[in-house]
Amino acid sequence: MIMNLIESAKSVIHAPEEEPIAEAEYQGREVPLGKPMAGDVKKSKVYVKNDKGVVVKVNFGARGMRIKRTNPARKKSFRARMHCDDNPGPRWKANYWSCRAWE
Repeated sequence: MIMNLIESAKSVIHAPEEEPIAEAEYQGREVPLGKPMAGDVKKSKVYVKNDKGVVVKVNFGARGMRIKRTNPARKKSFRARMHCDDNPGPRWKANYWSCRAWE
């Protein structure tokens, strides 16, 4: 009888759905995941988890260059050159984030 009550209680109680991880630890400090920010080595950087689940820093962009995505010809040329529409690559590669910056 008690076991039946416990089993029925388990079916009624639902665990909260997992929220996407907003922060993770990278080299001993908390960093936001998936949020591009000003870079230290390159123009921009972003922290993401790679295919193994390890947090990595992705540096992308040329520091002295401006993104001129308002010019349709430049935008089309860049996105074609980097295959942004076909396959920009995984999130832990710089090409993915460069393509997102040119959207």
